[in-house]
Amino acid sequence: MSRVCQITGKKAIVGNNVSHSNIKTKRKFHPNLHMKKFFIPELNEWVVLKISAKGIRNINKKGVWNCIMEASKKGVLK
Repeated sequence: MSRVCQITGKKAIVGNNVSHSNIKTKRKFHPNLHMKKFFIPELNEWVVLKISAKGIRNINKKGVWNCIMEASKKGVLK
């Protein structure tokens, strides 16, 4: 599985390591992903999602079903 949040769509971005002598080498910044299990009362079942810390905050605010529906409309969750 790739390192992409299933709710927000966050993925790795590219940047530079900068040394003390200002030499730049490429690196990746990965999102803070977690495998988390959620209960969906509308479907009466459990679902496991790979989500970022911001995705967890969105689920706490809006609810898991609303976040899943928004992600599927955006095309992030298939």
